[in-house]
Amino acid sequence: MKAFAKIVLCAALSLGGLSALPAHGAQAAPANSIQILLDGYPLPFPVEPAMMKGTTMVPFRAISEALGIQVEWNQAARRITATQPSAAGAAPVKVVLTLGSSKAGVNGTDVKLDVAPQNIRGTTMVPLKFFSQQFGAAVAWDQASKTVSITSPKQDIYTLGFYAQKAYSEVSLIPSFDAVAFGWSRIDKNGQFTTTGTDFWWPEAAGEVTPESIVQNAAAAGTAPYLMVYSSDSALELSKNLEDPQLQQQTIASIVDLASTKGFQGIGLDLEGLGLTGDKALVQSQYNAFVKNLSVAARAASLKLTVILHPLNSSYKGYDYKTLGSLADDLVIMAYAYEGEKGPEPVDKVDEGIRLALQQVSKDKLILGISVFSENEASVNTKIGLAKRYGLKGIAIWRLGLIGQPVMTQMGESVEL
Repeated sequence: MKAFAKIVLCAALSLGGLSALPAHGAQAAPANSIQILLDGYPLPFPVEPAMMKGTTMVPFRAISEALGIQVEWNQAARRITATQPSAAGAAPVKVVLTLGSSKAGVNGTDVKLDVAPQNIRGTTMVPLKFFSQQFGAAVAWDQASKTVSITSPKQDIYTLGFYAQKAYSEVSLIPSFDAVAFGWSRIDKNGQFTTTGTDFWWPEAAGEVTPESIVQNAAAAGTAPYLMVYSSDSALELSKNLEDPQLQQQTIASIVDLASTKGFQGIGLDLEGLGLTGDKALVQSQYNAFVKNLSVAARAASLKLTVILHPLNSSYKGYDYKTLGSLADDLVIMAYAYEGEKGPEPVDKVDEGIRLALQQVSKDKLILGISVFSENEASVNTKIGLAKRYGLKGIAIWRLGLIGQPVMTQMGESVEL
């Protein structure tokens, strides 16, 4: 895993005061006023957290699965086994809990619990503090808001970075990503593929630094370089291409040829604005055909294909996630611009966009797009937390050249990149 990913995923979200949990009366009672945040966003529970003998009890399976921990239940033995795979250099952790027993097994060693696991309305409840101690999740309590805040532990995750114009100031970050998509080509207003234009174009060489050398250096450092192809449909340029089989064939041949001859290892297809109006089913069918043809040509040239899409809860309905997910190596959910990128994206919308995508595409093919242009220190960590919570393949950062804004302080403590 690249260093950037580890830095990002080490981010700590300070949404509480003391790390100690609150002390309450000895009688068990539902804590309806208590909310639990995981990486800054509420985590739904089948049963409300409860206080028992001064200990916060939470549904074990709900938190475990949100943190990628495997859970098994043995009905006959009334025993639950949770296994956390090794991550970020740490050894695997195996925890065995038995309902009613104040002893837990942690990697074969007995550990005393403040309160034994309990079954409340069919849900196994365990001490939250014990959970955090064993699985490396930081826990904080805010008395004023009665909020338990959990920061998920470090986790390796795939990272894709976007490199557009004015991104050279952060060219040194390229080796920190698993892949970088270079936005140097587009489909123009006539529906033609081009490397010239006013926003996405092939850069001029600057002495010994050339576009080709940047791509070669990325590949040499272990970062897969992708050729990104951009277009909107604001002048119906995409519609012209999708409706003209001959033009489409020329476009695909040009994309694959450029990617192959310039040393790219993949193609990032970012064709936006489809399905705002008109026959949305027809647009989806046409775009599916385009991506299918491109996929066949890309594979023949040993190129990967990433398709970058508006989220399903956006205004653009021209994207058939299920079919596109079967054709591409992975999909990027552009979960931003819900409110014009005037501030951090509404987390509930991002969450909804992820859940809708998961209904159609396997989680290991989904990448969450994050635009740091509109985010801040805390909100970036929350978006990354959602990608981790749902077990997505990774995250995609728009874009290099902006990462060094205040958001960088959320990517690691006192980190200079």
